Amino acid sequence: MDDDEPPETEIKDESDTETLPVPASQNSDETLYCEAEASSTVEKEKPARESSETDLEIEDTEKIFTTGQKELYLEACKLSNTSIVSLELEDNCIMEEGILSLVEMLRENYYLQEMNISSNHLGLEGARIISQFLQRNTSSLWHLQLSGNNFKEESAQLLCQALSANYRIKKLDLSHNQFSDKGGEQLGQMLALNVGLQALDLSWNHFHIRGAIALCSGLRANVTLQTLDLSMNGFGNEGAMALGEVLRLNNSLTYLDVSSNDISNEGAARISRGLEYNEHLRGLKLFLNPLSMDGATLLIMSIKRNPKSRMEELDISNVLVSEQFLKMLDGVYAIHPQLDVIYKAVQGSSSKKTIILWTNPLKLIQSYTDQQKITVLDFFQSLNPNGTMKMPVGEFRKAMIQQNKVPINRHQIRELIKKMDEKTGMVNFSYLKSPTS
Repeated sequence: MDDDEPPETEIKDESDTETLPVPASQNSDETLYCEAEASSTVEKEKPARESSETDLEIEDTEKIFTTGQKELYLEACKLSNTSIVSLELEDNCIMEEGILSLVEMLRENYYLQEMNISSNHLGLEGARIISQFLQRNTSSLWHLQLSGNNFKEESAQLLCQALSANYRIKKLDLSHNQFSDKGGEQLGQMLALNVGLQALDLSWNHFHIRGAIALCSGLRANVTLQTLDLSMNGFGNEGAMALGEVLRLNNSLTYLDVSSNDISNEGAARISRGLEYNEHLRGLKLFLNPLSMDGATLLIMSIKRNPKSRMEELDISNVLVSEQFLKMLDGVYAIHPQLDVIYKAVQGSSSKKTIILWTNPLKLIQSYTDQQKITVLDFFQSLNPNGTMKMPVGEFRKAMIQQNKVPINRHQIRELIKKMDEKTGMVNFSYLKSPTS
């Protein structure tokens, strides 16, 4: 489309279900495409017929659009049908008029499940409209993306007021906004009351000590949130201490990202105290924090001391470790074979050893299966007690470490998981088509 033409409005029929169950919907490749020239007067000639790339056409082909942005979106929304479950409107500058039209559509559409209206300059008035919509709690929408909409403290208050009582929204993205400590207090109060959210992205905001402590206070009372992204904020060691208390008490969080939060070894020690008691967390990202090997040691030893730990991935991938650290890590792996610790590199590691570590794991498995005259899929299914094509990531890692048919290390297992991971905590063997795929 030319630069002078208005942006497209695309409606997708696919939804990224991840771990959240959604109602089955009809399959459709329909895409709604609306295009209109802004004009102050009605054209006298009949407009040319839409080109073949337009999938849905308005019945009255003689109708001429002379309306504004709001009416255009409203007209588009009327064409939606039961097969459309996902609406993508990121970076379309829809602003207040556009969001009013979308909300009007959602009052009558009970099939739309996912909506992305990120980067649309919604601001305070947009937050007010969305808040009013969420308080009605009547649509089928469960995944809402509001990243980069210039939401500030007043917007946080409006949104949190609605989300405190809304139980339908399961996945919410509020990243890349301008919430600071006051917004953190509002969000903390909301999390203490909300019983619907399962995934929340608050990365790239401006939470510091006061906001971090308030957020953690709400998390201690929350019983439904499973995935929380707090990366690129300013929690510091005081915020890390509050997070450690959350991990000691919270029974729902399974994934926590606090990358780039100015957490040093002191903060790692505070988080470690929570990990000694936590029985639910499976993934913890501490990448791009000023940690050294001492802080990393505190973290892995706290997992070792917790026989009920379910940790599967610890990301400290900016930390350079030593051979002595690896020996300690082997002791942790012996107790928790499902665990994978991602670090930067080993001090003094030779390039030859590195090459051996990164040998294509699928080629090793293919060589074994050729000798045994079985398929690669047969090999992977033999690792799964259920014999199915899918398996939880932690169980798969544990099974690969404990099998003695193919010599393979954790680096290579990590590569296998990357190829087969569905981003839902499950690996899917059917993704593997060939040794070099």
